[in-house]
Amino acid sequence: MTPTTADAPGFAEHYRVIQSRDRRFDGQFVTAVRSTGIYCRPSCPARTPKEQNVTFYATSAAAHEAGYRACKRCLPEAAPGSPLWDVRGDAVARAMRLIADGVVDREGVPGLARRLGYSSRHLTRLLAAELGAGPLALARAHRAHTARALLVGTDLSSADVAFSAGFSSIRQFTETIGEVFGMPPSALRARRPHASGVEAVAGEIDLALPVRGPIDTVGLFGWMRAHAIPGVEVGGDTSFARVVRLPGGPAWFEVRQADDGRLRLRARLGALADLGTLISRVRRLFDLDADPLAIDESLARHPELAPAVAAIPGVRVPGALDADEMLLRAMIGQQISVASARTMQGRLAETLGERVGVGPEPMTLFPSPVEIAERGLEVLRGPAARMRAIVEAAAALADGSLTIGFGDDAADQRERLLARRGIGPWTADYVRMRVLGDPDVLLPGDVAARAGAAALGLPSDPAGFTEWSARLAPWRSYAMAHYWYAAPVTQAWRAPAETAAASTVPATRRASGRGRGRVDVVSSDLTVEVSAEHPASLTETESETPA
Repeated sequence: MTPTTADAPGFAEHYRVIQSRDRRFDGQFVTAVRSTGIYCRPSCPARTPKEQNVTFYATSAAAHEAGYRACKRCLPEAAPGSPLWDVRGDAVARAMRLIADGVVDREGVPGLARRLGYSSRHLTRLLAAELGAGPLALARAHRAHTARALLVGTDLSSADVAFSAGFSSIRQFTETIGEVFGMPPSALRARRPHASGVEAVAGEIDLALPVRGPIDTVGLFGWMRAHAIPGVEVGGDTSFARVVRLPGGPAWFEVRQADDGRLRLRARLGALADLGTLISRVRRLFDLDADPLAIDESLARHPELAPAVAAIPGVRVPGALDADEMLLRAMIGQQISVASARTMQGRLAETLGERVGVGPEPMTLFPSPVEIAERGLEVLRGPAARMRAIVEAAAALADGSLTIGFGDDAADQRERLLARRGIGPWTADYVRMRVLGDPDVLLPGDVAARAGAAALGLPSDPAGFTEWSARLAPWRSYAMAHYWYAAPVTQAWRAPAETAAASTVPATRRASGRGRGRVDVVSSDLTVEVSAEHPASLTETESETPA
């Protein structure tokens, strides 16, 4: 979105939004007011400015570049992020995802441009033309956002805040905060609430996570709990914790629902400079930048799906913390149930993972591709072709011949994954949904989703399922979440932890005589019937369960 003034298309729609103070647009654009020199979020409670004094910008960075400072009343930097960067898949959206992940801070603009396949000069022109700011300005705005959250949400010293937010010096930090917020860091800190209700722990960061509501926390925490790898992750009814490998070293975090209903992030990091990256990845994992009102409104237009949307407002699609890990977990989960996949992944982590003590208690990092490539065959169990495919994928990730990440082009990523042995459409599309946050992915081969569709009275055969779901574009990923939650075999995901544990029974396998090479996988989570007519390749026999 280029700067939008009174005589530009789209201005009237944006102006109506700020007149109505619609909170769902917070984070999607900012309103700059020439008469005051400030910019605000759309829901700012201040008096609506005159039309001739208003310019709309897609990002706060563009407003900074135009000479505006942030409103002290509505604090636009505290708004949730824009959902556009997941909805859109063009170069600008991919760049924004990578900037939020800290790529510019770690690799500079040349590194960002190289990942996207452009020259630095062309990428800067592209972002400036589309967003009104180049990559350096966008990264600077992201650092300011992180610094503000730390100043008002923690007791970290100004020096620690500066380096945690990614600034190279305290002077740069002080100057940026002054330019963006119109006050020094000490004055911004003085504006924080006096009583947070959170007991401070030495070396621990505790922050509120801005969310565009409503949000289905029952489903999110239930999903995380059901898929938690023993020793690596711990899931509860209202919390999820794990250790993760970040650019500066291992980190521990916990996302929990506080007594006031807000989501909070606790973290302990090996390198403070990783905080911005961790926040960005946690937001992706919990899909916190989605626009749930727009999604629910679109899905609820279809009478067959309306009751499910009404029963679960604000459904989210879990993302991924690490692209390589997500691919390997999906492949390990092929042809087996969710419970069996957790067991296998837990055994892999226990044998090959690194035990770290960065959190309150020692936990295990999920093994790196290098470790799985070197010793995976010693630990993995199952068909030889599947094990070889997993190890080969890990080796390709380790040596760089296969790269996947948050800034990938969706079609290109899918094509590269499908070219590998052992990766078929279900796995490639599932990775696209989780890693890229693509909102419009349908998995017609997913048996659990089709069972959920049947429970909702929808066609459940692959062709009918695909044809009916086409009308739900561009939100088919969120329809998938509703399908999964409606499936009888996944009801435990939304049940309290004690109830879910009591209903668990061991997974078993049995041969089926209903056709050549067919296998039933029977468990408390799912019964899957897959074809094994080509045992040398898993491309046609991958799992059809959400890993």
